[in-house]
Amino acid sequence: MAANLAPSLSTLAQGLEFLPPLRVLTLAPFYPSQENPAQGCFIAEPLEELKSQAVNSDVIAVQPFYRAGARPLAGNAPARWQKYFSFPGNFGLPLSGRFAATTLFRQVQERHRRESYDLIHAHSALPCGEAALTLSERLGIPFIVTVHGLDAYSTLQAGPVLGKWCARISKRVYESASAVICISGKVRDQVAQIADARTIVIHNGVDTSLFSPGTERRPLTILSVGNLIPVKGHATLLGAFAGIQKFAPDCALDIIGEGSKRDELKLLAANLGIADRVRFLGRQSRADVADAMRHCAVFALPSSYEGLGCVYLEAMASGKPAIGCHGQGIDEIIESERNGFLVIPNRESELSDCLMQLLRDEKLRRCVGAAARETVLTRHSMAHQAAHLANVYRECTL
Repeated sequence: MAANLAPSLSTLAQGLEFLPPLRVLTLAPFYPSQENPAQGCFIAEPLEELKSQAVNSDVIAVQPFYRAGARPLAGNAPARWQKYFSFPGNFGLPLSGRFAATTLFRQVQERHRRESYDLIHAHSALPCGEAALTLSERLGIPFIVTVHGLDAYSTLQAGPVLGKWCARISKRVYESASAVICISGKVRDQVAQIADARTIVIHNGVDTSLFSPGTERRPLTILSVGNLIPVKGHATLLGAFAGIQKFAPDCALDIIGEGSKRDELKLLAANLGIADRVRFLGRQSRADVADAMRHCAVFALPSSYEGLGCVYLEAMASGKPAIGCHGQGIDEIIESERNGFLVIPNRESELSDCLMQLLRDEKLRRCVGAAARETVLTRHSMAHQAAHLANVYRECTL
C-alpha cells in the first residue's frame, strides 16, 4: 500500500496551534558526531525544524561495541550515543536489532515512564527498525521507520546468504510499522518488492539559509561531494574532466569526501595528467561544504546507486546546476536541462559534453541554477520535510 504526501506547506500547517505537542524517540544508526559532523546530517537537521511543528525529539544513536566511540556534537539536536553488543562484520547484522533492543529497553522504559513517548521513529530496518519493533511491542508505542537507501533489506551489505535472513527481518519490520517513510519513489519500489507495507515518500529537505547562492570563483570549479567508493562515480568524473582539458584548460575539480578508493582515484588523476587541477579535500564540515557549493560553477556526482542524494538538493539550493544520473532517486526532482542535468551512469563522453556545455555558457548556468533553487524553495526545503514528517507522526499516533 503506497501513499504520496501532496499537501502544501500551508495546508499542513493549518490548525497546528490547536494540536498537542508530540514526543518522539528517534533511533539512528548514523548521526553527526565530533569525529564525523556530516554523517547522518539528513536525520539530525530536520529535528530543529520539527520543533516548530510541536514535535520534540529525543535521539539515541546506536553503534556496535567494537567501533570507536563517537563524541556528541554540540547543536540543537544532540544525541545520546549507545553501544550495543554485536558480532563483528556482516555476520552480526541479522542479530544487531535484537541486541540493540536488549541494550536499550531499560533506559527507554524508564524515560517513557517519566515522560511518555508518543512515537518511535527508527532509521533503517537494521538495527534500529527491529529494535523499534521490539520496544513498540513491549511498551505499547507505535513506531515508524525511514528507509534511506536503495538496498532496503541490507542484502548487498550482508551478502547472499545472510542477506536473505536480513530481508526476512526487514519485511517483518516494514509490515509491522505504522508507516514506512521512503526518501524517493525508487526506494519505495524496493520496499514494495517483498513487503506489503504502508509506504510514504518524503524527500529529504535542505536548509536553504545554509545552502544559498554565491559568486563563482575563478578558475571555474566543478565540485563533487560524496564518499570515495566505486558507486559514486568519481572515476567516471575524473575521466570526463580529463576529456575537457583541451577545451577548458583553466577549470578545476574539487572533490570532498573520504573513502576506500582515495589512493586509487589520486593515482588515476595522475595517470590522466590532471593531478595539478584536481584537489582531494577529504572530509569537510557542513559549513565548509556549503561554502564550496556557494562558490563552485557546477556540481557533479555521477553516482549509479543513489536513493535520493542530499548533495544534489544542497547544490540546487545553492543555485548551481547539479549533474546526477538517470535511474536514481534524484531523477524524480531534476528535470534535465531545466533545473539540473541527468546523464547515463558510467558514460564519460556524455558527462564530458554536459560539463563542457555548462562551463562554456554562463547564462545557462545562471538560468538552470535559478530554477534549481526555486525547485527547492517551493517543494524541498527543511520546512517542507518537517511539515510532512509531523503530519505522518500525528496520523500514526491518533
